[in-house]
Amino acid sequence: MGRMLASIAALMVALLVPMIECAAQAQQVPVRSLGRFDGWRDNALVGYGLVTGLAGTGDTRRNAVTRQALRNVLSRLGTNVTEDEISSRNVAVVIVMAQLPASANIGDRLDVTVSSIGDARSLAGGTLLMTPLIGPDQHTYALAQGSLLVGGFQFEANQNLQQRNHPTTARLQGGATVETEVDSNIVNGAGELSFLLSEPNFGTAQDIAEQIQGRFGHGAAVVRNADEVRIYFTGAPGDLAPFIAAIEAMTIVPILTPRIVINERTGTVVAGGGVMISSVVISQGDIRITVETRNDASQPMFISGLASDISSLVVTNTRLNVDQGSADATVRFGSTSIADLVQGLARLNVDTRRIISILQAVKAAGALHAEIIVQ
Repeated sequence: MGRMLASIAALMVALLVPMIECAAQAQQVPVRSLGRFDGWRDNALVGYGLVTGLAGTGDTRRNAVTRQALRNVLSRLGTNVTEDEISSRNVAVVIVMAQLPASANIGDRLDVTVSSIGDARSLAGGTLLMTPLIGPDQHTYALAQGSLLVGGFQFEANQNLQQRNHPTTARLQGGATVETEVDSNIVNGAGELSFLLSEPNFGTAQDIAEQIQGRFGHGAAVVRNADEVRIYFTGAPGDLAPFIAAIEAMTIVPILTPRIVINERTGTVVAGGGVMISSVVISQGDIRITVETRNDASQPMFISGLASDISSLVVTNTRLNVDQGSADATVRFGSTSIADLVQGLARLNVDTRRIISILQAVKAAGALHAEIIVQ
């Protein structure tokens, strides 16, 4: 009890320390970190190809798609075979994926991900044959080819299996070459650019617009929505790059939505130190009830020897155990931050999972001024 009172006293002293004002804690953030310009984004590419050179770990004969694809490849190379003549397990059919950046030149290299879509056991040691990578418009933008890098393995012999990671997925570092030039246009015909915020907030959008107007004049930017700032560009085409670079280099103090992220599976709580709570009283404690059942059989020797039709007597004994938590406490918190609340509960030896329950209860009581996201 003395130790508990000492912990509570230390907690109260810590809460009396003056808090640093939020303005002092605020940090200037570059505009480039708060969003992106509309039209400036990566583009997904996908292709369908074959991996060869597998040591008997490729697709089986049951996979008709693999046999047909291999027959088509050999036919384009001048060799005509039937599907019945193809029985190798050194080939696997795969899906090839890559990300095409917003600005790409012919000859640029892209990283590629290769995944098996058949019944291959492993792609280790395989080589991807030339595979066209197409975009949503069905145009070819890159060609992928090269040796695969697999971060796992699978070995099987005599019904014994040993596997590490996922050997049916592989990577090609710089395995694709861009064949079609891409240049995103972020300025429309009216000379307008749209800056899209990754975290929609009217206050942050207004601060960005005021910064731009302060630099380029009144009317240079207007807030169209909580997630969009419309910017007007009236200069020559050669001035576009310096114009965008100047906007991205501007710094503001973003208005962030207070959030607490809770992962109940791992017992993890992540919250910003500036998330505030109102005055609240927390009574924490738990009672664990355990019911133990023990079955005993009774069969005297003289009964079993004289009367064979008499069976054993099963006696069930039940014991109820009630265990009250040893770290129970009732604590009053004044208006403070979530960081002080969590630290205070930790000093009282409250485990993470019970802290999660307390945070959810404080939110339900209306004293926690943040959004709780449970994963």
